[in-house]
Amino acid sequence: MSTDTQLDLWEVFIQSRPGSHYTHAGSVHASDNQMALQNARDIYTRRNEGTSIWVVPAKYVSASNAEDAGMFFDPSNDKMYRHPTFYVMPEGAKQI
Repeated sequence: MSTDTQLDLWEVFIQSRPGSHYTHAGSVHASDNQMALQNARDIYTRRNEGTSIWVVPAKYVSASNAEDAGMFFDPSNDKMYRHPTFYVMPEGAKQI
């Protein structure tokens, strides 16, 4: 009999500076959200790389399959308004 003795897996997202987007940094094992935040801080922000951290239980993350990309993303090709070519970038905008 084999039993899994690892704690729950959490995905870690780091915001490098206020107002910027969050980037996936990696994963940690933890028993709860507080432990996940502390582990993420200790592992991924040792050199002041971030200003905010999100942790999400990995079991709640859903992803599309690469082999379904054509069918999954195809409906968006006919909606031209979704492409940024129709918008003028505001002067001074950094994160759009």
